[in-house]
Amino acid sequence: MDKIRPFDISKQEVWRAYEQVKRNKGAAGIDEETIKQFEDNLKDNLYKLWSRLSSGSYFPPAVKEVSIPKKDGGQRKLGIPTVADRIAQTVAKNRLEPKVDPLFHDSSYGYRPKRSALQAVEACKINCWQKGWVVDLDIKGFFDNIDHELLMRVVRKHTDCKWVLLYIERWLTSPMQKVGEPAQPRTKGTPQGGVISPLLANIFLHHAFDTWFEAKFSKPRFAFERYADDIVIHCMTLNEAQMVFEKVKQRMQLCKLELHPEKTKIVLCEDGRRVGWGTGYPTCFDFLGFTFKKRTVRGKQGLYDGFMPGMSKQARGKIQDTIKSWHIGRRGDLSIEEMSRDLNPVLRGWVNYYGQHYKRAFAPIRYQFHIQLTRWALRKYRGKINCRAHATKWIYQLARKHPNYFALWEEFYD
Repeated sequence: MDKIRPFDISKQEVWRAYEQVKRNKGAAGIDEETIKQFEDNLKDNLYKLWSRLSSGSYFPPAVKEVSIPKKDGGQRKLGIPTVADRIAQTVAKNRLEPKVDPLFHDSSYGYRPKRSALQAVEACKINCWQKGWVVDLDIKGFFDNIDHELLMRVVRKHTDCKWVLLYIERWLTSPMQKVGEPAQPRTKGTPQGGVISPLLANIFLHHAFDTWFEAKFSKPRFAFERYADDIVIHCMTLNEAQMVFEKVKQRMQLCKLELHPEKTKIVLCEDGRRVGWGTGYPTCFDFLGFTFKKRTVRGKQGLYDGFMPGMSKQARGKIQDTIKSWHIGRRGDLSIEEMSRDLNPVLRGWVNYYGQHYKRAFAPIRYQFHIQLTRWALRKYRGKINCRAHATKWIYQLARKHPNYFALWEEFYD
């Protein structure tokens, strides 16, 4: 092999990784270089990256630290790599993922090819019907606290590719840096926002939780769903749930992780069959943007109380805030067709996800959207539509006539 470039990384691998990064878009890293700016000198930039990767001389720059609000009011730290580093991480991910993904557990859904959050929610719904108790796990600061030595130990179980191992170690220790501040070294964790981080998290939890749980707790009395570090465990009885809670707590401590003492809880899946089973225990939990709780639903035998997922209050609030931020009422310059073209892709994404379970929970979103459209109609057709009542009536007539304009209309008027 070439002594100058000892690692077998092809230019085609780097090009494919660049195309993936371009499709996924994403913010600029610490160097403030956007994808468009990277493409201004694309050929040279990709050649330099390939040359450094294949020669072993590639050292990742610091990742840009960005804080975003969490639903509990705290802050979550994201680490945004540069465009070039995202391409480099994608090269390694593409080499490693095909080897490890087939080995992952069927109940692992997060950040995997041909797996989705909706599949996890559906599996969780079925298991809640079959088993009366849930252990809702929250690993405290999981991505920030993964032990590097333990992580590299399990990665080495799946690959002996020297360059993959070399660069993963370098990515794990590359510093975090806020714009305008000194870089901060890291001794643990893998930054959320990195391309390689979700795969590393899955590898770690595959060994730390999935295979351990399957060996320790037999089916059909126990089951789980895991989406990255978001884990729900199902048990038949309260005693089993209490026992699982303690065992998992001990397992996480062994893996140098900690369960959040307030967010991790035992939940009764209360429905029409399980009323009063566990006085004092919570009867709802959130998973992947859905709240699971007792809801009145219609089945073949009529109405009944089921334990069902529906859009969570937090998810609904975020969507309503987004709709408000569009300031539709001020856009009298736009036609309804132009708004449909601009907004419908986003609306359809919400409907396709949150509309899959308990569609009644979506009603406040539709109401919020109609309020904004009413304000738009009053501005757009000033003089023709003179009051809110007439504007509302006109919007509902338009929805019935053209349900394809907005995904929120199709469900109700098609």
